[in-house]
Amino acid sequence: MRKNPFFEPYNTPHDTTPFDRIEKQDFEPALEEGMRREDAEIEAIVNNADEPTFDNTVLALERSGELLGRVETVMGNLLSACTSDYLEALAQKMAPRLSEHSNRIMFNERLFARIKAVKRSHSNLTAEEQRLLDTVYNGFVRRGVGLPKKKKARLMQISTEVSLKALQFSQNVLKDTNRFKLSVTDEAELKGMPAHQMELAKAAAAEAGKEGWLFTLEAPSYGPLLSYCDNRRLRRKVWMAHNTLCIKKNRYNNLELARDLVNLRLESARLQGCKTYAQQALRQRMAENTKNVTNFLNRLLKAYKPAAESDYKAIRDYARRIEGNDFKMRPWDTAYYAHKLQLERYNFDAEMLRPYFELSNVIKGVFGLATRLYGITFRENKQIPVYHEDVKAYEVFDGDGSYLAVLYADFHPRANKKSGAWMTSYQGQWKDVRPHVSLTMNLTKPTKDKPALLTLGEVTTFLHEFGHGLHEIFSQCRFESLSGTNVYWDFVELPSQFMENFALEKEFLKTFAFHYETGELIPDELIDRVIESRHFNAGMACLRQLSFCLLDMAYYTRTEPLTEDIISYEKKAWAPAQLGKPQKRRTCMTTQFQHIMTGGYAAGYYCYKWAEVLDADAFSAFQEEGIFNTETAARFRHEILERGNTQHPKILYSNFRRRNPSIKAMLKRDGVEKAKKLKG
Repeated sequence: MRKNPFFEPYNTPHDTTPFDRIEKQDFEPALEEGMRREDAEIEAIVNNADEPTFDNTVLALERSGELLGRVETVMGNLLSACTSDYLEALAQKMAPRLSEHSNRIMFNERLFARIKAVKRSHSNLTAEEQRLLDTVYNGFVRRGVGLPKKKKARLMQISTEVSLKALQFSQNVLKDTNRFKLSVTDEAELKGMPAHQMELAKAAAAEAGKEGWLFTLEAPSYGPLLSYCDNRRLRRKVWMAHNTLCIKKNRYNNLELARDLVNLRLESARLQGCKTYAQQALRQRMAENTKNVTNFLNRLLKAYKPAAESDYKAIRDYARRIEGNDFKMRPWDTAYYAHKLQLERYNFDAEMLRPYFELSNVIKGVFGLATRLYGITFRENKQIPVYHEDVKAYEVFDGDGSYLAVLYADFHPRANKKSGAWMTSYQGQWKDVRPHVSLTMNLTKPTKDKPALLTLGEVTTFLHEFGHGLHEIFSQCRFESLSGTNVYWDFVELPSQFMENFALEKEFLKTFAFHYETGELIPDELIDRVIESRHFNAGMACLRQLSFCLLDMAYYTRTEPLTEDIISYEKKAWAPAQLGKPQKRRTCMTTQFQHIMTGGYAAGYYCYKWAEVLDADAFSAFQEEGIFNTETAARFRHEILERGNTQHPKILYSNFRRRNPSIKAMLKRDGVEKAKKLKG
């Protein structure tokens, strides 16, 4: 008789997930059994006749729910990277049960009484044990365990509603994205498109059983069309499709779901004594409160908006020089004319780099960078099961040859895979248990005639997710809930964005950037042009991110429920960071903004810019001491990457940098003139 693989030893290399043995019907009974076991483990803790101690209460809680955690992790990751109708239906079915189960634990007053007793009477705890105790205690308080019975009951309802609505929101984005297909049969309509992009579009059409060329809303497909296609009608069609996701009158509409998620989070915060959801969320962030976030965003607006306006004017003036003074630039024109202006100014086009960024070489380059900095090595192991044939699995070894981690890499788009890029784990690190880390991206696919050739932006994305991966791989913590990337949201992006800096370092590029046909090393002259153009549109790029930050904070600093039309509200919220005349067309970002609606970035999208200050400042240490200086890298590894959430991030950062962070490095890197006028 076949056994459910979740219920027996995996017997795989490093106890990796046995994807080759897991079948869809295994998830539901494993989730049910996982909840049953964890309930029994919690009962054992609260019924323990001994006095509450760190070991028999806090540590026991930390160790509980092992089976459920494993199953939820596998299922949750597959829902994002390799989903199916069955998994999505099961997720909808189980979400209320799982939410109820979590609430039973977090609102268990007998359990919390033991945790409080430990907090009152504990002694002789290590710093890491104290950090775990404080984290657990504060987590229960934030969930509302001490509230009156009626409020707790409503909080439980809200938790379930949010989990269901967030799941539906995410599924709608994926399905509405997959619905759009732009099929072109007349090659003349695609004038201006690079040959490689045409090959990719032709391969996509052939895969779909169509003639001609096919474009989708996957970033490697629609992005280049907006930048290169001379056909303004097609650019408009793709831009509008992308910017009207989930607002059409069909089953995938997310307008009401977005409103519900905002209002439910507000209600939850108010039940717990906070005026806004942001006030509640920021208690566990470096920024600490909404005033600090607002001041930070306004400071960046003041510094970057003049540069962004100058960038935008230059593109508009260029377009009018080409098209005539009466030309009115629209959003679907910006990338197109920006590309042409960049080519004129710097004789640089992103496509010029693509032949030098063949994926297998990029992998060697990125892995080689980690070897050079930290001494670690990577070895593909085809005996490790994977969840899709696209996925590669690597063993990671430290400089002394000891085993560090398993790294999965999933590079290319699929219809059953969310857009974007992310890092996740199938097994966290704790004590002697090493992590199983996964990097999931949507990079350019190979064609029948060519390997996968990436853009510089895609290389940067790889470096970004790899930085998250290193945060997990290097973790050396005693407790899983404090390990790796389990840090404050406005600190978690530091290791990832730090790695992006290497993308424009000549010495790094020359370790892997060989022409895929000739083997020629990327010329210095081409790298110089890339570096020379690095500030091109930096102001506009920053303002785009700031617009998302403002939108996020507008939703989550509300003190009253949102009743306004979502689309109108969005336009007002991010107006200070918009360029050109206000857009009247009915488009929307909110309905596809999974970061702040379904992910962990509600009241936290500012974290990307916050961490950008940290990453630029951290990289400036490498620039001062040598970008491949192994002593600096060892300090970064030990003080940041290994430490997880064992200390407050301000302490971790100052231990590495030997001072507090400064915004000056970011402003200098972006070429913003006001750098000299801004202090700190």
